[in-house]
Amino acid sequence: MRIYWKRSFTAAALFFTIATFYLTVIHETKRSDAQLLARAIVLQQLDSPRSLQVFQDLQNDSLPFSVPYHILAGSPTPNQKFLTVGLCSIKRKRGSYLLDTLKSIFSQSSEEELRDMVVVVFLADFDTGWNERTAREIADRFSVPILKGQLLVVHAPQSYYPPLEGLKRNFNDSAARVHFRSKQNVDYAFLFGFSANLSSYYIMLEDDVTCAKGFLTGIRKFIRSQGQAYWVTLEFSKLGYIGKLYHSKDLPQLARFLFLFYQEMPCDWLLNHFNMLLTQKDTIRSKPSLFQHVGLYSSFGGTLNRLKDDEFEEYPGILADNPPANIWTDISQFEKYTADKAYSNRAGYFWGKTPAVGNHFTVVLHNPAVFTRVVIVTGSKDRRKDILESAEVAVGQNLVKTRKGPTCSEFIKLGHLVKGQFDRKNIEKEIGTSLSCLRIKVTNKQQEWVVIQDINIWIKDKN
Repeated sequence: MRIYWKRSFTAAALFFTIATFYLTVIHETKRSDAQLLARAIVLQQLDSPRSLQVFQDLQNDSLPFSVPYHILAGSPTPNQKFLTVGLCSIKRKRGSYLLDTLKSIFSQSSEEELRDMVVVVFLADFDTGWNERTAREIADRFSVPILKGQLLVVHAPQSYYPPLEGLKRNFNDSAARVHFRSKQNVDYAFLFGFSANLSSYYIMLEDDVTCAKGFLTGIRKFIRSQGQAYWVTLEFSKLGYIGKLYHSKDLPQLARFLFLFYQEMPCDWLLNHFNMLLTQKDTIRSKPSLFQHVGLYSSFGGTLNRLKDDEFEEYPGILADNPPANIWTDISQFEKYTADKAYSNRAGYFWGKTPAVGNHFTVVLHNPAVFTRVVIVTGSKDRRKDILESAEVAVGQNLVKTRKGPTCSEFIKLGHLVKGQFDRKNIEKEIGTSLSCLRIKVTNKQQEWVVIQDINIWIKDKN
């Protein structure tokens, strides 16, 4: 996204902002300096005849629409961030959760995380008065993030929307429902277009969610755990269009896709098609979920909506690193419960048939690393008996290739599972050298099958 700021306008705007700020201070001495300055900026942007900044070259020349975004609060920073958090909001018939959602985003993030993040709120209601009032409320409540370039509030004129009446009545949806979901697709397309060059990655939220503590760090670790594997979308929630992560470079293409097929089906269905078109067949979802739906009333008609993500953890603790690795086991798997699901921080688990003495489950890292902690969890809430009753845990070095796959030629014992569980900390104090393998080796026969729910590895930061 290239923004064509004129130097003369920048100087005039700066002068106007400073003047407005000092005049406002005289009359509102009880407010903090940050709140006053943020409010002044918003008022200047709302009232100025130059307030519409046209982003002509939105992402690339082939984008089918060029939208004059109205920036209601904040201004884009020249440097790209790691993550853009985007959300759309409209006027609801029953209750509003937008300010609480923003509070959760900022309060659940450290100062270091916030430096790598920008939040974009797209106010998508056609009631411009509501948009302006909401922008002022946001500026009053979140003045510091606005001043630091961590929060932008934007809007697009109604005239740039395609027809929203008389559309296809797919899936026996009512005309009102078709209007709502079609407009929502266009809202998202415009939001993607605005956000395309703000950061390396983009995550979509809804305006009625709460966030896990340190969610950006969790996202960063999950991205790293994918290594060089190809992906289009990573998911950090089971519900709706919450917590869906993209490469920012894919946003122009995604915006075009939603804009082109806006009246065909709801956005989450379209996005499944988008993934398949770009050859991502399987869902790649983090566990635990990092975002939770909290709104009681839907933005469509104010209907009751009690959906909750049962895998959400508000305080997930220090999430495992789980660096990229290959997984090998000679325990016979059941159906689609593959070995990689036990290790990858992805939703799911390994489910194997009765293990025999000597069977193994081995994690082979793509690159050696110094281990600091290993946690192994077997069994599950639904299958409590399917634990690994007796097994030795060891770490290995000196990677070698065998006919059955890569492994390590030398292993160092860490201990045994106890009631199907294992947790060993401070490994680097005993074994300070880089390791390439983690092996779980069955030591006694058992009658039950085995669920390996989690294999988590923490590594020492090279920095």
